[in-house]
Amino acid sequence: MSIFSKIAAGEIPSYKCAENELFYAFLDINPLVKGHTLVIPRREEDYIFDLTDEETAQMHVFAKHVAQAIKRAFPCRKVGMAVLGLEVPHAHIHLIPMQSEKDLNFANPKMQLPAEEMEEIAAKIRQEYEKEV
Repeated sequence: MSIFSKIAAGEIPSYKCAENELFYAFLDINPLVKGHTLVIPRREEDYIFDLTDEETAQMHVFAKHVAQAIKRAFPCRKVGMAVLGLEVPHAHIHLIPMQSEKDLNFANPKMQLPAEEMEEIAAKIRQEYEKEV
């Protein structure tokens, strides 16, 4: 069981931003910018393109709603999306608020935010997501 599966199951704490029966969104603990969120399927699958067509479509629609919530919570030009997936063997999408394309550079230094601030960020996104769905 991957660390992301344990997070989605509630076995490991996370800063939850949104969820439904199929997907879970939570803050990246080493964000590039405030609001950097990960979207995962609850069903563990290593490679995003090994998801079924239906799961892929549903995951992108879920990510779209989360991205819209992020954009309202953290006004930005756009919310960028990246699929990397080499560090954790569980399909995931990064959603990153962007003012410029430089904000989506994974070589940039990662932020270290206190737990209280991370919870405030997640709460803002959750509040906006709940308006969305």
